[in-house]
Amino acid sequence: TIQEALKNDMTKFQFEGKEISLDPRTGIFITMNPGYPGRAELPESLKALFRPVSMVVPDLALICEIMLMAEGFQMSKILS
Repeated sequence: TIQEALKNDMTKFQFEGKEISLDPRTGIFITMNPGYPGRAELPESLKALFRPVSMVVPDLALICEIMLMAEGFQMSKILS
């Protein structure tokens, strides 16, 4: 598997009968949106191989306020 090849510092490994080059700097990401129709849950055995990450919409007004404050603006909240 990919994990075993990474653990053994291999540059190539066999996967389903084919030799595949391995770059240890490469990551694999999956998007899970279980609320959408037609989407199935990922099996637990596969879920265990990935770390969960939550994403939210950034608060742009707060980001602007902090940037303006850092630049010395006195009325950063109003300007943001």
